[in-house]
Amino acid sequence: MAKENASQRFMRATGKLRAIFGPANRSSLEHDMTDENRKLLAQREAETRQWETVRRPDGSTYVVPRNPDDKSLR
Repeated sequence: MAKENASQRFMRATGKLRAIFGPANRSSLEHDMTDENRKLLAQREAETRQWETVRRPDGSTYVVPRNPDDKSLR
């Protein structure tokens, strides 16, 4: 068996708590992406690129469309 990563050690250590509070997903993080996941990732990245974050002088931020006329992904 390969060396456990931090999340696997955490899952093993909290086993009794998960028995009370419910299960968590223990799937492997070391697998190839499916075509469906690649398409979904590309769509999410395109959606993210259409926005930009603006910072006010007081330090607060808000999100505005990069191109207000582009309605392709909204």
